[in-house]
Amino acid sequence: MQTVWEQRYARRVGRIQGSAIRELLKVTELPGAISLAGGLPAAEIFPVEKIAAVTQRILEEHGQQALQYGMTEGYTPLRELLAQRLEQDGLNVSADNILITSGSQQGLDLLGKIMIDAGDYLLVESPTYLGALQACNAYEPEYVAVRSDEEGIVTDELEPALQKNPKFIYALPNFQNPTGVTFTLERRRKLVEMASRYEVPIIEDDPYSQLRFEGEALPSLLTLENERQQERGTPYQGNVIQLNTFSKVLTPGLRLGWVVAPTHVIRKLVLAKQGTDLHTATFNQMIAYELAHEGFLEEHLPLIRQTYRERRDAMLAALEEFFPDNVHWTRPQGGMFLWLTLPEGIDTAQLLGEALEYRIAFVPGASFHPCGGGANTIRLSFSNATPELIEEAIRRLGRLLHTRMLRA
Repeated sequence: MQTVWEQRYARRVGRIQGSAIRELLKVTELPGAISLAGGLPAAEIFPVEKIAAVTQRILEEHGQQALQYGMTEGYTPLRELLAQRLEQDGLNVSADNILITSGSQQGLDLLGKIMIDAGDYLLVESPTYLGALQACNAYEPEYVAVRSDEEGIVTDELEPALQKNPKFIYALPNFQNPTGVTFTLERRRKLVEMASRYEVPIIEDDPYSQLRFEGEALPSLLTLENERQQERGTPYQGNVIQLNTFSKVLTPGLRLGWVVAPTHVIRKLVLAKQGTDLHTATFNQMIAYELAHEGFLEEHLPLIRQTYRERRDAMLAALEEFFPDNVHWTRPQGGMFLWLTLPEGIDTAQLLGEALEYRIAFVPGASFHPCGGGANTIRLSFSNATPELIEEAIRRLGRLLHTRMLRA
């Protein structure tokens, strides 16, 4: 019977792969296990009581609307609020430039649906976000990867990739997943300028910018592109599409994200979304609107930043204490991740099997490299474990690495 079904699947199914990260979440069920794999927010600081109170008020005052179908574009007050906040940052946008999605992951999928034909080139960083690769793979693209370093995507190496006429550039400028690296202002400006010169759109994924707990905030790629547009005195119809989400600053369980794009792109995304889920849950949008409108998110963010800074600091200190001298790592100023580079010749996919025996989970780095490489790299998340658990996890992993290198 399975053979019959295999003949019925679309060709694209062969390009759809499971997430190594989602599979590793199962490790957390093992007794004594500590996972540094999934990029999960700290659940113990979710504003449960506040959300419960807002939920009750919405049901009492607007229950029929909250439980009814809604517009595909999204709940109008929420879209208007997001547009107002972007306007405060100097962007020339309106609610018509915003589509509410069921998490920013849906935004990635919808953009793939409307933009990618089989065989199209997509320009990505190497390494890049695994979830973006998963979203795009079903549409059968080819990838052209440009190296990243501690200052972000290496713009001096962009020219040959842009000459391949990629359908778009996918970039995470702030506390990148997986490396935690932030693009410098110089590289942001050069990326926006070169993309415009070659008429290649940029998809800017920006879920972590509000999680900065150190250093100076930098303008988004959307902001830099908008500055070019304002010089012409026109509403935003620029070359950058931005994805964002409430998952990292509120709760991922609400599944709320949004896309900021030129109005003609939003119209295409709306049509694509109508064939997917009609609209994002009205009730969830109303909850997010009430919390944002009341100013609660601004009140809640300092707690998130403080929590993640303490956990990052605990991880960095433990790495210094327990890891071999020939292992190197990034030092993110925000976000949820940092990136390890081990000596050449160590395959971290094989190392993971041994780490699981120590009841430790991490994500091997090769999955984040669409064109190969990265076998000796690791992504660690510091957001979802206490400082005490982080120290214990790094101690165990350090012991394993010392043992492994002695055997080599």
